[in-house]
Amino acid sequence: MKEKIVRAGIIGSGFAANFHYEAIKRIFSTKVEIAGAFSTNGLLDFTVPRNIKNFDSLEELIDASDMLHVCTPPSTHEQLVIEVLKRGKHVIVEKPFTGYFGDGSSEFNGDTFPREKGLKLAMESIERMLKAEAESEGSILYAENWVYAPAIQKEREIIEKTGAQILWIQAQQSHSGSHSMDYGKWHLSGGGSLMGKGSHPLTASIYLKHVEGRARNGQPIRPKSISARTHAITRMPSFKNEGHLRNTYTDVEDYATVHIVFEDGTIADIVASELLQGGVKNFVEVHANNHRTLCNIAPNDAMMTYNPIEENFNDIYVVEKTGTKQGWSFISPDEAWFNGYQHEMDAFYRSLVFGEPIESNSKLASDVIATIYTAYLSAEQNGVEIPIAIFNT
Repeated sequence: MKEKIVRAGIIGSGFAANFHYEAIKRIFSTKVEIAGAFSTNGLLDFTVPRNIKNFDSLEELIDASDMLHVCTPPSTHEQLVIEVLKRGKHVIVEKPFTGYFGDGSSEFNGDTFPREKGLKLAMESIERMLKAEAESEGSILYAENWVYAPAIQKEREIIEKTGAQILWIQAQQSHSGSHSMDYGKWHLSGGGSLMGKGSHPLTASIYLKHVEGRARNGQPIRPKSISARTHAITRMPSFKNEGHLRNTYTDVEDYATVHIVFEDGTIADIVASELLQGGVKNFVEVHANNHRTLCNIAPNDAMMTYNPIEENFNDIYVVEKTGTKQGWSFISPDEAWFNGYQHEMDAFYRSLVFGEPIESNSKLASDVIATIYTAYLSAEQNGVEIPIAIFNT
């Protein structure tokens, strides 16, 4: 039998499009052919060096593809995902899934809009996307790489095989600021640290409770309520900028902490910030009734290198967001592998070809966005605990 070749289409041409392209090249369990790409700007800069076909319209790219990768700013996700689903194709959508991106006016300010309005409109966006999926032959695959990081998937195995009850999760993503200059403007990013950084550990934590629930009771255990605080430290008049932290945010937070209570009464505590020097701090720590696991996404000690002279490593990548390459470094031999990018893409294409279930699906994505925007409402009220409305998809 001739093996099926799956045609991949990439929507977008920036940072996310590049790492999706690199991950596609490392898929091993199915045959994937890149049909081409479409973007409203910078398309040739992306396609020409990679010898990828350019498409003049989104519709033509969708028709020429089996799986579409949405690698565009989050404010465009809903429109693009629905368009792909309407044409009966599968769609991989980058995080954040969707959100609230303002009212379109030049006067919009992320510091001052009512968080209840943001939550309401974000939930309506989720509902439209889930409705489009239910009516389509295609499906939504939520590109949250932390779900597929090898450490998180090993913890999934431990939970499933031991019947563990997760009592408490601690998780964090922090570093010195985003790669994207669009990040920091609410109307483009849909939030600050909680959205851009917190979505990773938040998704991993909710995912592991989904896993536990399915293993023990046949149903995911979902978030029930949340209390949160957010702060804009680098925008304070008293902040002394020494040049080590990005401080170009206009109307978003650079620090967030949340406390989640799940349906079964267990809890998770999550931190997200832009205030960390010396690289990144990405981890999930699981405290269960029969084990404890620390999943170090980055940095980890798979490899450590001592470099006495900074210039020696000018052309050597060490690890994300490190401030210096001199001295001891937790150098990453394959950062994309540890972060789960290739595992994520391989799983998505296996699902399309072999019908395997998806770990990171629209239900998980909707739980995450509902949790984030309820957290913003809680933070507006100085940490009041607020119930999370979830979709029973």
